[in-house]
Amino acid sequence: MSIELKRIHHVAYRCHDAKETVEFYQKVLNMGFVLAIAEDEVPSTKAPDPYMHVFLDAGMGNILAFFEIPNSPKMGRDENTPKWVQHIAFEVESIEALLAAKASVEAEGIAVIGPTNHGIFKSIYFFDPNGHRLELAANTATPEQMAQLHEVAPAMLEEWSQTKKAPRHAAWLHEAD
Repeated sequence: MSIELKRIHHVAYRCHDAKETVEFYQKVLNMGFVLAIAEDEVPSTKAPDPYMHVFLDAGMGNILAFFEIPNSPKMGRDENTPKWVQHIAFEVESIEALLAAKASVEAEGIAVIGPTNHGIFKSIYFFDPNGHRLELAANTATPEQMAQLHEVAPAMLEEWSQTKKAPRHAAWLHEAD
C-alpha cells in the first residue's frame, strides 16, 4: 500500500499565551482565527494536562496551530540549534508584496532582517511573541532554475551525506544578487 498525502492538515507549535499569539498573527500577518479546541485531558495519551489549541488560516487551506499548555515547564527552545534554523516560512505574491510586508511588520515595532536574496526567492525574517522565527518569501525563480535544482538535488544530497561540506552544484544561488 502506498500512502498518498493530500496536503499538510496543520502544523502545531507551542505558545506562551494563546490569546496574545492569535492577536499577533491576526494583526501582523492578517491570518483568520479558524477555531479553538480546549481540553483537560490529552485525547491521544489520556494524560490530565489542560491545553488550549488554536488554529489560524495561513491561506490556501494551510493551517498554523499553537498549543498553550500552562501546567508544563516554561517554554524554551533547542539551545543546540541556531535561532535561524527552525522557522515558519510563508509565501507572498511578489517582491513588491514582500517589501510592503516588511514596512508593515516594522510599523508594528518588530525588527526585520532582509530582504535576503536566496537566488530563487527573496525573504524577510522576524520573530513572533513566542520566539518562533518567521519568514516571508517571494519567489523569483525561473522554471529553468527550478528544473536545474531538481536535477542536481540527488547528487548534492549524496555528496553532503559523505563529506558534510556544501556541494557546489547550486552555488550560483548565492553568487548572484
